[in-house]
Amino acid sequence: MKTLAAILVEVGKPLVLTELEIPQLKPGQVLVEVAFSGVCHTQLLECRGHRGEDRFLPHCLGHEGTGNVLETGAGVSKVKVGDRAVLSWIKGSGADVPGSVYRWQDRSVNAGAITTFSRHAVISENRLTGLPDNISMTDGAFVGCALPTGLGAVFNTARPSPGQSLAVFGAGGVGLCAILGASIAGCAPVIAVDVRDSRLEQALKMGATCAINSGTADPVEQINKLCPSGLDFAIEASGRPAVMMQALHSVRSQGGAAVIVGNAHHGEMVELDPKQLNQGKRLLGTWGGDSFPDRDYPRYFNLIASGRLDVSLMRSSVYPLEQINEALEDLETGKSSRPVVSML
Repeated sequence: MKTLAAILVEVGKPLVLTELEIPQLKPGQVLVEVAFSGVCHTQLLECRGHRGEDRFLPHCLGHEGTGNVLETGAGVSKVKVGDRAVLSWIKGSGADVPGSVYRWQDRSVNAGAITTFSRHAVISENRLTGLPDNISMTDGAFVGCALPTGLGAVFNTARPSPGQSLAVFGAGGVGLCAILGASIAGCAPVIAVDVRDSRLEQALKMGATCAINSGTADPVEQINKLCPSGLDFAIEASGRPAVMMQALHSVRSQGGAAVIVGNAHHGEMVELDPKQLNQGKRLLGTWGGDSFPDRDYPRYFNLIASGRLDVSLMRSSVYPLEQINEALEDLETGKSSRPVVSML
């Protein structure tokens, strides 16, 4: 069986759209007909060569999406043929199968435990979560990465109490989800920081109570005017080391916490003044918002179904697979905060 896929052949070059021969399933693997895939900034960094040496070229890409289960390998019990599923890079329960090798003419094409930039994909069982019937395939795609990372950074890592202050630095897909999470958690104020007015406008629609354009004003100074004692929490979702330090500088002494979510370019470093930590501030990391699919994804589904989590506001652009390179360019330039690729 063959499938149409967008593969990375050379970093810094457009993805190549081609047909791949799908390998036989190993025990613990699942063949999925992909419906929608999100386009994440991490994937963009990989395409542009900003994640260091790529030893697996050529290879498939994509790590969040939705689809229908077509076939299951030996031992799979988490999903069955005909099920709708969320595809996520974050590991849940089930078999953990490292990846597959597809065939492209006379070449091998590598794939990890999950890839979604194709019409069909072989996925490890532990990267699948059943998708309830009352959640659309398009909304469900965000549950693969953006929602658990952004919401989880608030719910699982920061854990604010109602009334505590929180700012999100970087209003892309993950940052917007963090803003949604802060609003649901009852934070006040909820401050959005970005260099693009269009993103700040979107952030205000999604729960931010005020917005700061860091391209025209010092965000730490502006935050200090709004919260003279400093923030309780800051979520950094820009991937820029300088912004990571702005997040730390903006939180209060004796207990304030900055949560670093964004991925920096390979080789970039953070310069840290130890006095910031001597003041009792906390600098926290997070892995996918510390979300665990079996525990957290049902909660996210319920928030979407109840209307408390309107992810349709994030769906700025939907592209066919044939326009995957345009989707990547629009993400890079900020034209789209979280592109969605339709395989239908």
